[in-house]
Amino acid sequence: MHTVLLSKIDQLKVHGRRPSVPSGVRIYAVGDIHGRVDLLDDLLAMIDTDVAHHSDVTPIFVFLGDYIDRGASSRETISRLIARSEISRCIFLKGNHEQIMLRCLEDAGLFEIWIRLGGLKTIMSYDVAPDAMRGDVDKLQKSLRDRLPRSHLRFLQDLQLSFTCGDFFFTHAGAKPNVDLSQQKEKDLLWVREEFLSCTNDFGKIVVHGHTPVREVDVRPNRINIDTRAFASNCLTCLAIQQDMISVISTDAVIDHNKEV
Repeated sequence: MHTVLLSKIDQLKVHGRRPSVPSGVRIYAVGDIHGRVDLLDDLLAMIDTDVAHHSDVTPIFVFLGDYIDRGASSRETISRLIARSEISRCIFLKGNHEQIMLRCLEDAGLFEIWIRLGGLKTIMSYDVAPDAMRGDVDKLQKSLRDRLPRSHLRFLQDLQLSFTCGDFFFTHAGAKPNVDLSQQKEKDLLWVREEFLSCTNDFGKIVVHGHTPVREVDVRPNRINIDTRAFASNCLTCLAIQQDMISVISTDAVIDHNKEV
């Protein structure tokens, strides 16, 4: 198991102090999966091993969104997440890719945008016939609606925009600067990028997010980015948080245990 202590933890500050979650829980926050069910299976096995070593606390799984698109196994990924929710406490957050998939089920005119974002792999994972993808978007929409299991539709519709635990705020993309976390708009939580990434403000919580791919976990004083571009890098990342201690569990087989993250 590849578990790395975040050596940059000391720079994380909330109101000038080190952030923490309440005692008795251990948070497992998982970054953008993008249809890589193989990596998800590997990571969950690694997390389960970690859970067994921390049997004195309650594990809470927080998935940061973008379960679909780009990778070949979006349908299988959602099925696996639903199965995990039946045996563990899970918080499923919405990503921008789930948002646009849901919108395509209502507005066929958005399929072209979705496909540019990698949606073709998701459509194919639901066994939509190739001829349904040629020209007639209404036919494509109907085919996807017909093949989408009800449990998957409920999963997508029930996704949350954010989750807060102690001094940590979990969301997909980040937050708009100078706006209270409780007042954030969906478009910012799912799509914000540069103005958030370059912001050095204290948000009042440490924002744990994905959305913007990075080569390795990116720790800043006010945020942690754990989107390690799993669909292309084979590195799916989980952030484990217990009280004021943070570690990384990763599927990256070549991770250096002595390397600063």
